[in-house]
Amino acid sequence: MQDAGTVIELLQQRLHALNDLNLTLKHIHWNVVGPHFIAVHEMLDPQVDRVRDMADDVAERVAALGGVAQGTPGALIEERTWKEYSVGIVYTGVLEALRSTIKTVGDIDAATEDLLIEQLRDLEPFQWSVRTHLETAGGTLTTSDATTEVEAARQSSQQ
Repeated sequence: MQDAGTVIELLQQRLHALNDLNLTLKHIHWNVVGPHFIAVHEMLDPQVDRVRDMADDVAERVAALGGVAQGTPGALIEERTWKEYSVGIVYTGVLEALRSTIKTVGDIDAATEDLLIEQLRDLEPFQWSVRTHLETAGGTLTTSDATTEVEAARQSSQQ
């Protein structure tokens, strides 16, 4: 494929995003507190597993296109294009970037586009399930004023 280099670069960013998301979700899983502890704790394990599988699929696609998947923590930190996710937008940032990548690769590589669309279909319900645990009856996030994980935990445990 003539544009393999472009697709590999885009996939490398998706790999970094998925590895970052995997670590972030596991961090939340380890540190969840409050009355909804067990529900959130158990909700996150399947998400972590699926996100890890997605990262593996992306890395294998990079290799199939002739690239070398960079999956080390140093490469992730050095090459990612975002800062740490703020509270409440972990999935939002990943999904926005994924949609953008799907648009770009759609004209270049249908197989990669298909892989990424499948991942989008899995990530969107994950985002929804996390959000439903944090929303008030009025549809706002209980953690909307939080700027740190500690504040978010405190706010969500008061609900």
